[in-house]
Amino acid sequence: MSTPKGFRLGAHICHVIRQLPVTAMILAMATLISTVFFHFSNNVINISLIFIVAIVFIARATNCYTVGILASLYGVFWVNFAYTFPYMTLDFTLSGYPITFIGMALISTLVSSMTIHEAKQNQLLQEKDHMLMEAEKETMRANLLRAISHDLRTPLTTILGTSSTLMEHGENLSCAERRKMAQNIYSDADWLLHMVENLLSITRIQDERGVAHVTKSEEPVEEVVSEAVQRFRRRFPDALVTVSVPEEFIVIPMDATLIEQVINNLLENAYYHAGSDLPIELSVTLNGPDAAFTVKDHGKGIDPQLLGTMFEGGTLKRGTGTDAHKGMGIGLSICRTIIAAHNGQISAGNHEDGAEFTFILPDWRKDYGA
Repeated sequence: MSTPKGFRLGAHICHVIRQLPVTAMILAMATLISTVFFHFSNNVINISLIFIVAIVFIARATNCYTVGILASLYGVFWVNFAYTFPYMTLDFTLSGYPITFIGMALISTLVSSMTIHEAKQNQLLQEKDHMLMEAEKETMRANLLRAISHDLRTPLTTILGTSSTLMEHGENLSCAERRKMAQNIYSDADWLLHMVENLLSITRIQDERGVAHVTKSEEPVEEVVSEAVQRFRRRFPDALVTVSVPEEFIVIPMDATLIEQVINNLLENAYYHAGSDLPIELSVTLNGPDAAFTVKDHGKGIDPQLLGTMFEGGTLKRGTGTDAHKGMGIGLSICRTIIAAHNGQISAGNHEDGAEFTFILPDWRKDYGA
């Protein structure tokens, strides 16, 4: 029965055999180039450099110490056998011949080993970066699950409590009280539906490895903003929103449905948490190759301690009151995922009398054919 060490040895031998074709091809090319070069110049130093370069290519291509050493030995042998006097023979009795042979062997082996070591170090760094990315993804998933459990539990508990009161004591309540309770149930159910839409947006753009991909098409900025605002106003008829977009007809590569989702999330966040009757401001500005979408409210602002973590999926509470339970951590986390999939950036901050969220999309252009 084979031992683990035996398995490793067998695997190494198989790896060496798989690398022999590419090694033979590179050495054959080096031999051909050296032969042509030697025919015209008779300079063995330059030929040695050709084989050293070939050994570097082999080391990078195979990432195998054994193959690199074999290629080094071939190069040393062939340079001293075919291109060094006396030609087509090895004569270690000649003055300086052994030193030349051993010196080139050491240089070739050292170059091969250093190249392979560097390649292996780069591979280890890539694996480490991949592990860190996976750990970050797991942390984000854990934060998202915690936020989901919190944000689902609270409105569901409210719906259950309110509906239970209606069923048990409805006949003792006035018509206005029953209507108010029904409105609360509708509001919480509508909010839950909106959150489910957010979660479905994530499943739409992420593959099985959790990597976000979007299918982009050039969309008019004004139409995307208009559709998002109309959708928001249908859900919140009493909300006031002012819109400012560039006068030029601007198009940006994007998934329009997802970007509308981001705008709606940010408008909803401002509506629930600003605590102000002043209009929410939505503006689009151009800055070099980027287009910046900004949602600004005139309310309480954001706790500075939350600014660094509010896009990580945790529960966001900017104020108190009847709507304070509607944390937007999930929505903001999804906004970041969508914008990152568009190669953009999103940020949050405070201005002199409220909060503002800005996301940036690249590669806008004017559509002169509109």
